[in-house]
Amino acid sequence: MKKNGRYDVSGLAEAQFEPGSNEQVLKNRLGIKSPQKMDDVEARALERTIVGLVGEYNETHRFTAADIRAIHKSWLGEIYEWAGEYRRVNVSRGDFPFAAAARIPALMEQFERDVLARYTPCNLKERADILHALAETHAELVLIHPFREGNGRVARILSILMALQAGLPLLNFSLIAEEKKQAYFAAVQAGLDKNYAPMERLFAEIIERSLASS
Repeated sequence: MKKNGRYDVSGLAEAQFEPGSNEQVLKNRLGIKSPQKMDDVEARALERTIVGLVGEYNETHRFTAADIRAIHKSWLGEIYEWAGEYRRVNVSRGDFPFAAAARIPALMEQFERDVLARYTPCNLKERADILHALAETHAELVLIHPFREGNGRVARILSILMALQAGLPLLNFSLIAEEKKQAYFAAVQAGLDKNYAPMERLFAEIIERSLASS
């Protein structure tokens, strides 16, 4: 994906850009230099990955940090050599810093112990409980930002799989990619204060839209 203007990056390994891309595309296995082409390749790979993962994780599966890494590698493994590996560079969005790279292994262990173990398998019955589980899990994973690229989409994959465990249809996230994009960023930031209500409201809309189109 494009990085110039999206994130400030310090470090070397994953901070390499594809030669000839004008620092718009990360170094990749496919030699892609165009941001638009990379967006398309990642999107198609994401669709294929979701189809495969739906059949891999059933309603009794308790997700782990290792599963999160496996999901990331399944999606981007043919594109980036560092797919499935925790990032080793620090990233920020504007003046909003995500977790320091050195803290990620410990934070993911804590995320598994305190969040994934509590909310997965997501076989909750009450809609309010499902909303809270999805909102907290999603916000916390995005705030850790464990990977060099694709964190939001990996968090969405996890939300899709958790929603299926709860008996819901495949979630349609077009809402946060379009008219509620800024509200989504604000909801992620609210998670810093353990305020998951904004994310719960977004997931309520996502679920209603998904039910209506299923």
